[in-house]
Amino acid sequence: MHIPSSATAEIDVLTFEDALKPSATADYDRSRWIYVPDFYSEYRYILGTCGNNPLICIGINPSTAEPDNLDNTLKSAQRIANYNGYDSFIMFNVYAQRATNPDHMEKEANPLLHRENMKAFEYILRLCKKCRPSIWAAWGTLIEKRGYLADCVSDMIKTGEKYGAVWYTAGARSKRGGHPHHPLYLKSETPLDPFDAAGYLCSLRQTPRP
Repeated sequence: MHIPSSATAEIDVLTFEDALKPSATADYDRSRWIYVPDFYSEYRYILGTCGNNPLICIGINPSTAEPDNLDNTLKSAQRIANYNGYDSFIMFNVYAQRATNPDHMEKEANPLLHRENMKAFEYILRLCKKCRPSIWAAWGTLIEKRGYLADCVSDMIKTGEKYGAVWYTAGARSKRGGHPHHPLYLKSETPLDPFDAAGYLCSLRQTPRP
C-alpha cells in the first residue's frame, strides 16, 4: 500500500534528466530492467524490461511495483506483451504520482511532474528505433478520477504522433465511456485491438469532470 505523504509540489521532484542518472543504492540488473528513478519514491516515471520491440502499457498512476517485484497488474501486462509478440514491456502512466488507491491522487496536477513525465514518455518512444511505437491504452475507468488526466492523455497523443505511434487496447472496453480495459484479470492470451485514441479523447472531454 502506498499513500502519498503530501502533494508532489511539496517534495523535491527530480527532473527526468536527473532521474536517469544512476544512484548508488540501486540493487537490480540494469541490463534487464528500466526503472526511473532507480529508487522507490513518491513518483515513478518508467518501469519495464529492456528490449528492441517493447509494448508500452499506459496505466493511470504508479503503485508499489519495482524491478523484480512486480504487482499483479504489471505481471499481467508483461504476459500479454509476450503473447502479442513483443520482446519487452514498459509500464508508463498518465500521471506519475505513486498511489495504490487512485482516490489518493492529488486533486490538482503538478505542472512540473507532468512536464517531466512527458519527457519520460518521449524517451520511451525514442527507444523504438526499429519499429513504430506500440502503445497499449490500459487505464480503465480510472481515467475519470481526476479532470486533469484527460489533458495528460491529450499531450501523450500529440507526442506519440511525432513518432508514428500506434495505439491499441486489450479486452472489452467499458459500456459507459468506452474506456480501455485495465490489464488486471485479462487472460494472458488476450490479443491487442486497434484503438482510435484521438476519437476516444474527444468523447472523454465531453464526460463531466470531478
